This record gives sequence, structure tokens and C-alpha cells, in this order.
Amino acid sequence: MNHLPSKTKLFCSLHKPISRKRAAEQNCLSLLQLCNSLPKLLQLQSHIFKLGLQNNPLVLTKFTSISSDLNAITYASSFIFSTYVEPHFFDVFLFNTIIRSYAVTSDLKHNALCLYGKMLSYGIWPNKFTYPFVLKACAGIGELKLGQIVHGSVVKLGFHDDSHVLNTMVHMYCSCGGGVEYGRKVFDEMPNWNSVGWSAMIGGYVRWGLSSEAVELFREMQVARVAPDEVTMVCLLSACTDLGALELGKWLEAYIERENVPKSAVLWNALIDMFAKCGDVDKALSLFRSMSQRNIVSWTSVIDGMAMHGRGAEAVSLFEEMKKDGVVPDDVSFIGLLTACSHSGLVEQGKGYFYSMTKEFGISPKIEHYGCMVDLLCRAGLVQEALDFVQRMPIKPNPVIWRTLITACRAHGELKLGEKITKELIKHEPTHDSNYVLLSNIYAKMFSWEKTTMIREVMVKKGMRKVPGSTMIELYNEIYEFVAGDKSHSDYKIIFQMVDDIGKEISRAGYIASTSEVLLDIDEEDKEGALNRHSEKLAIAFALMKTPPGTPIRIVKNLRVCEDCHSATKFISKTYKREILVRDRNRFHRFIDGVCSCKDFW
Repeated sequence: MNHLPSKTKLFCSLHKPISRKRAAEQNCLSLLQLCNSLPKLLQLQSHIFKLGLQNNPLVLTKFTSISSDLNAITYASSFIFSTYVEPHFFDVFLFNTIIRSYAVTSDLKHNALCLYGKMLSYGIWPNKFTYPFVLKACAGIGELKLGQIVHGSVVKLGFHDDSHVLNTMVHMYCSCGGGVEYGRKVFDEMPNWNSVGWSAMIGGYVRWGLSSEAVELFREMQVARVAPDEVTMVCLLSACTDLGALELGKWLEAYIERENVPKSAVLWNALIDMFAKCGDVDKALSLFRSMSQRNIVSWTSVIDGMAMHGRGAEAVSLFEEMKKDGVVPDDVSFIGLLTACSHSGLVEQGKGYFYSMTKEFGISPKIEHYGCMVDLLCRAGLVQEALDFVQRMPIKPNPVIWRTLITACRAHGELKLGEKITKELIKHEPTHDSNYVLLSNIYAKMFSWEKTTMIREVMVKKGMRKVPGSTMIELYNEIYEFVAGDKSHSDYKIIFQMVDDIGKEISRAGYIASTSEVLLDIDEEDKEGALNRHSEKLAIAFALMKTPPGTPIRIVKNLRVCEDCHSATKFISKTYKREILVRDRNRFHRFIDGVCSCKDFW
């Protein structure tokens, strides 16, 4: 070394500490890459201090990333923003990593936005990778105004042409209440479309119950020749489930097979759920049986499907098979199982499974499980036992449980008890319109028209109105929706005439209108006319007009099927020799030759 020229000696002396620091940095990064536990992370933090790398942005960024993988982002954040670390060493990559880490948490997304603000306060400018994480955090929080402020920053900084940013922005708007229209505007103005943006927009429509719009957008996606991916398929199957669009669901299944769309467990489960809830539960079971690997969601989906169709014994059998297969049931599985017992009148089995939750599996019943038990007892006509059960519950009954009891009181003639419970419920929920409707229903059943009128006047005064019944039907790749007394259809006069003709036919077969369903003190003939305009009768009449004899009819209703429509549909199925499948708010009713699949109506 003594023989080296003086300039060479100077170069080596200057670069020796740099190379040592670089070696220490690389060593630290390698150790962080291998870190797989929190105790090791704590040891590495001490190592970082020992090596003097606490102000090294690359090391801090890697430390943050590993902390996120170990669910310790809060700990990493407290270290990075401590007095031991100097802020002037921070850069955009470090902040992006911290913001991303908080954005993917379940309950700390707001911290991502706080750090975004801190980043700006330090004078560090975001780049195009920053905003997808920030927008994802906004989506998780669901704050529309906050998202709009971030949108403004995106435009100001010139990232509004980046497809990744725009796709996340569509997702953000579609995750916030009242933001779907803004999301659609961003989507429509995107310079380039890919499957991610289409999936985000279609998923947004489905999330907010705009399933018809989701289907329509998918048709536009086909015209644009953009190939849907697995996420798009899952969203569309959810839309089919919501609409009861079985034929579209079948087409999507064929498309998935034809285009070799990868079938993850999520997609398999979405297909099972769609077929079960669109009326073809046997197909759902067939798909379930063909799965190579099933998870708890797969089992729960098929058990739920059996429950909705009143096939309780098969649901119970599947539950027992699931246990034998080594899959431990969770609280959601028990909701499906108890619902199946309820819809099939399996009272003793339902009780046994309810108590086994805690004894056998250590699962504490939630309010949903108690609600299933109340429903089980009420459907079986055990109203007093249901009331005793509610009064012994260790948790406070929610309004849904009380409304279940009230409905049972009306169905089984316990009108005074139903009146008493409803009045108490109104005291606690004076602005909930369904409570007033329940009380009005009870007074109508009592033929107490003066009190019925009084309740209706109170509702009008409070600005309340009964949710109108609506029914959807899928015919020839189109979804038609009818509401009670609907005159929006171009053929409504012909449909109304068909309903009247149906009424005459089934009356000759023995049908008698259940006029106590009409909450007005009017004569019987006018009441029968009001019943004839119920949405499901309009949909069935439309189907009888538009389909060949013998074609099964499938309809989806937003409310429970009323007693009169249930009775009328029995007669229609026999008189017109049609199988009629009705999905109401709670379950399926399969009408064949004058008989319904449900064990009891209400």
C-alpha cells in the first residue's frame, strides 16, 4: 500500500467508510428479508441502531414493509416517526410503503390518510404509486368528500391519465355512499379501459343494489371487446343472484368454461350461491360435489341454499358431512343450519344444534342465532315458547326479533299480544315505518278499521309510507320489474285484463280472496280488486302471456309473499299447469299442482 501513488491512497481512504456502510446496509436488508417473526424484528431494530442505519431510507422502507407483513405496522410507524429518526431523510418510497401498509389494514385505514397529510407537510411530493393506496384508504373509510379532495389533488398533480390511479378512483367512488354516479363519470372519461376498471364499476353497481345497471354495463363491456376476468365474473354472478336471473347465470357459467376463466374457490362459491338463490339448488349441489377443494364458504353456501328451498333434512345431512370431512363449522354455518331447521319445521333438531354451538364448538351465539331460534319457534306456532325464549336471552333482543314475534302473533291469532309488543316497539323506534305497518296489519286482522285508519294517518303525518311490493322476472334475456298497481309497462292494460281473467279462472277452481290483507275499510269487491294488482300477480300474468304452456315461471319479490298471493299462486299453478318458483325476502316457494313446498305459509 505504501508503494501506491498518493492520489490512489486518497481515493481508497475516502471510499473505505462508504463501502463499509454499503456492506452494512446490504447485510441489514438481507436480514430483514429473512425476518419472519416479531421478536426477530425487534432484534433487527436494535441492529439498525447499532449500525447507525436509522436514517437510511432504504432500510426504513424495508423495515416498514416487513413490519406490515407481520401485522406490526403501528410499531414500525412509532419507530420511524420517533426522535431517533431525522425527517429530512424521508422520501416518497418510504411514505408510499407506510401508506400502503395502513391502507390494507381492516381498522387503521384512517392512518394512511393522516400519513398522506404528513407527507405533504414535509414537502415530499406524491408520485403515481401514492394515490392508489390513498384512494384505497378513502374507499375503506367510505368518506365521499375526502375522496373528492384527493381526486382534486390527483388532477392538480397530473396523474389523472394513469389507468391504475383511475381504476382505484372508480373503486373509491363506488365504495362511498352517493358516489356511484361520480365513479361512472370517471369511468366514462377514462382514456383507456381494461378489465380492472370495468370490474370496479360493475362491482360498484352490485354493491349498491343496482344489479340491472351492472348487467347492462357488462353488455357494453362485451361490445367494447374487453375480456372479463375472474373478479368481473364474481361481480356479475352476484348481480344475477340479486336479480334472480338464472338464464344469465347459466350463460356466465358457459362463458367461464368456454374462455377458460380460472376457477378459484371464490368463483366456485359465487356460482354455487348464484344457482341456489336463482332457484336451481340441484345444480348448486352438483357444482359443490364437483369441487376438488372446498372451504367453509363452499359448505355454508350449499347449506344456505338448501335452507332457502325448505330442504332442511338435506341441509342437516350436509352439515354432518362437513363435520366428518374435518371442516369445523363457524358461526355463519350455524346461521344457515338453524335457518334450514326453521324453514322445514325441524324444531327439536334446531334446538339441539343451537345448544351444541357452545357445548361442542365453543361458539357463543350471536343475536342472529337467537333470531333464528325465535323464527324456528314462531314458524312452528310456539308463540308463547318463543316469547319465553326471548325473555331469557342473555343479550338484548333487537327489533328484528320483536318483529318476528309480532308477525307470528298475527299469523297464529295472538292479536292482543302482537298489539302490545308492537306498541312497545314503536316507543323505542318511533321513526321506523315497518313498525306502524305491523300494527296496522294487526288492526286489519281484528277488523278494527278505525284504528287502522288512525295508524295510516300517523304514518302520513310523519312522512312515512309502506315499502311498495316489487317483483322481478327474467324472460328472454330481459329483466322486467313490476310494482303493485304498476302502469308503467306499455302493455299494462292487457296485463291487467289477464290478471282479471286469472282471477275468474281460479275463483271457479275454489280460490277465495283473503281480503284481510287489504288495509282499507272498503267493500269486499274493491278489496279483491286491490289484491289483484299485487306485483307478483302482475309478473305471473305477464309470464303466462309471454311463455309457451308448461314453461316454469320464476319470480323474485322484495317482500314476503302475502297470504292472499300465496293462496292464489297455488291455484294458478294447478289451473294453468305451471311450476311457479317464487323467491321472497326470506325463502323459496315452489308451487306445483296446487301445493307449495313450504311447510307453512307465514
